[in-house]
Amino acid sequence: MIDSQHRGFTVWFTGLSGAGKSTIAERLVDILHRRGLSAVELLDGDEVRQNLSKGLGFSKEDRDTNIVRVGYVARLLTRNGAVAITAAISPYREIREQVRKQIPRFLEVFVSAPLEVLIQRDVKGLYKKALAGEIHNFTGISDPYESPDSPEVIVETGTESIEVSVQKVLRALELLRWIPIVETSLPELEEEGVISQLHKVGKLSSEQPLGIKEYRPPGVQPKESLQSHVSTIEPHGGLLVQRFLPEGYRNEIIDRIEKYPTLTLNRRQWSDIKLISNGGYSPLTGFLTEKEYTSIIHTGRLTNGLAWTIPILLLTDREEAEHLTVGQEVLLRDRDGKNLALLHLEEIFQPDKQDLARRVWRTTDLKHPGVKNLFDEGGVALAGSIDIVRLENGSGLAHSQLTPTKTREYFRQQGWKTVVAFQTRNPIHRAHEYIQKVALELVDGLLVHPLVGETKSDDIPADVRMECYKALLEKYYPANRVLLSAMPAAMRYAGPKEAIHHAIIRQNYGCTHFIVGRDHAGVGSYYGTYDAQQIFDEYTKEELAITPLKFEHTFHCTACGGMASERTCPHDTKPRLVLSGTKVRELLQLGLPIPEEFSRPEVIQILRTAYAHAKPLQEIDQ
Repeated sequence: MIDSQHRGFTVWFTGLSGAGKSTIAERLVDILHRRGLSAVELLDGDEVRQNLSKGLGFSKEDRDTNIVRVGYVARLLTRNGAVAITAAISPYREIREQVRKQIPRFLEVFVSAPLEVLIQRDVKGLYKKALAGEIHNFTGISDPYESPDSPEVIVETGTESIEVSVQKVLRALELLRWIPIVETSLPELEEEGVISQLHKVGKLSSEQPLGIKEYRPPGVQPKESLQSHVSTIEPHGGLLVQRFLPEGYRNEIIDRIEKYPTLTLNRRQWSDIKLISNGGYSPLTGFLTEKEYTSIIHTGRLTNGLAWTIPILLLTDREEAEHLTVGQEVLLRDRDGKNLALLHLEEIFQPDKQDLARRVWRTTDLKHPGVKNLFDEGGVALAGSIDIVRLENGSGLAHSQLTPTKTREYFRQQGWKTVVAFQTRNPIHRAHEYIQKVALELVDGLLVHPLVGETKSDDIPADVRMECYKALLEKYYPANRVLLSAMPAAMRYAGPKEAIHHAIIRQNYGCTHFIVGRDHAGVGSYYGTYDAQQIFDEYTKEELAITPLKFEHTFHCTACGGMASERTCPHDTKPRLVLSGTKVRELLQLGLPIPEEFSRPEVIQILRTAYAHAKPLQEIDQ
């Protein structure tokens, strides 16, 4: 079983008034909710005093009684699988230890701050009054505060930011396997401190696998931390999600595999799982609940206000769903059984597919490939977070699929502070090359990020496209300014909605800018030429941080003597070289020449070879 999904725990913040207990606790609750833990309760000291301990004073006996009550509630929550976060001064060591003994999974966090800092923060002037003798029994001044002997976590709010303090607590919970692993931005020194303290109090052993970060006993020279490998742009929602189970849990699940109800998923669904698990879909930790789904299709946003336009649903048949119960763990597998994931089933609901198609694809026409895929799948949605048990790329493109962590690391190593992403499902022709190089004049680096998940059956295969990209980049692009990496998403052909979706993914991969051309992610005549650009105007920087770079239709103009667009070319259409996809396909099939002004000869040759050995592939869009 997975600790983080089946057993509750208590995080007990202790420290003087004004040290930051409530602030850190509130932030922790928010992040845990965003990471997919729904049953999280905050027991704040002031609120408990008003509602649970009303009438108690501030004698030692009354303080102890108050803490016993807080501990009792925390124990009940924990026993029933919830997470209890307490933020109370709890000044006496003995009563804290008594509470600890009653709660098996208990994390004590000592929130430390110097007295002079507490006085500076004290807008009510209580510390000064206590020092002047105007307030009696004031903890830390006229009443003792007994700091913990062996807290699992120590945060120093006088010298570190609230964010660092919160991340230290989160990292400790990750190391203890009480919550799923998520990449944090914890600095290396603080990371070492968290590990050292857990080791000191006997909560961590050197044999324990730690997932993202390697375990190092105190005093061992650390390797370079992935946490310093961050882009200048935060992941969407502030956290880069990681949903990979530690090896010990993976083996335990595989040993018990026959005991789990099982669903076999298609390639598109596995593309979603890959992007949930590697952080490409951050802040999502799994498949959407009905509440989030409804918010997305009606507002284009998650319930927390962040931009999100494509509902990530796990659809199955009614017959399959009837055998499942909310609260179960469901094993998800691909058709070959090579890939395995665990769904923590939180909700089962039935979306209105007609309404969904109209709101996302703007049509219910089954000739639309995205709509057809939607109606080909089951009608029941399974919601819940997921964890990867086993993931094999099973493709010759596996080495080309860098995760968001890896692309961010690469950008940092290259010193790129601004990075533009280019999304494509087609070969790159001269028009694409032109806009990419214009964009490169504005930023430090370019991520060529072709989509290699499932596309239309007549699309050019991913391996052929990758060969085209490599040939082009090798000869015509500066090697130190460009990174090529495949992206595992499946195409949905949702036009404007998918343009936002693709931008969010690229932000999670560390890109600050995103190229949006004409009819991005469109198909047929379902969307206007520049609808995919205009939709970005509906979102603020707080809702979507990545910056779109909008380009109009580009072409080669013989009168201009080079590449141009509607914005830069003064001529009529006669001198413009515009080849339709149908015309290019016809020329390739017949072996006739294609102008170099349309595409580089290396790309044309690769496509000719592909056409010579296969049936016609697709209309190649300029």
